[in-house]
Amino acid sequence: MCSIQIEPVIETQRLRLRRPRTADAPRVAKLLNDRDLARMTPSVPHPYGLEDAQAYLAQVDDADPDDRAMFVIDHPEQGPIGVVGFDSENGRAEMGCWIGRPFWNLGFATEAAKGALVWAHKDWKRRYVLARHFSDNPASASVLCKSGFLYTGEVRLSPSAARGEAVPSRMMVWLA
Repeated sequence: MCSIQIEPVIETQRLRLRRPRTADAPRVAKLLNDRDLARMTPSVPHPYGLEDAQAYLAQVDDADPDDRAMFVIDHPEQGPIGVVGFDSENGRAEMGCWIGRPFWNLGFATEAAKGALVWAHKDWKRRYVLARHFSDNPASASVLCKSGFLYTGEVRLSPSAARGEAVPSRMMVWLA
């Protein structure tokens, strides 16, 4: 018997979170080719081009769904505006999120994070999720706090591809 795997889609009040598609590459490249955005992420280099976006989307497509879940954050009028997702190692899921600059300070990152966390608990069966933000990134700190994350008190050095160096990161946890 053939089974059909249904892709998860998360609906929030203003957004739709869905699996990334190859067709998203030009939009992802355009949004991530922003030095101020890239420098606040661990793995996004700057400059960031179409080839980078295509490689990223191929990597997401090849990932084990038990270890990685990524969602494009779709706005009904603007299309893709960012990405939220989870990487899991040894059963410990860590969430990451980015939103393109034109959509900063509108509550979209918090809304997407909250929706993704509900999915992580109910569908992905995670009882806790880790996150981190660079110490010099108060916007991410605010999003994570508003999404229900708590500080663990731990600070770790985390890579920043755009900066070319390790940056102090504040560790957080979300409990279902």
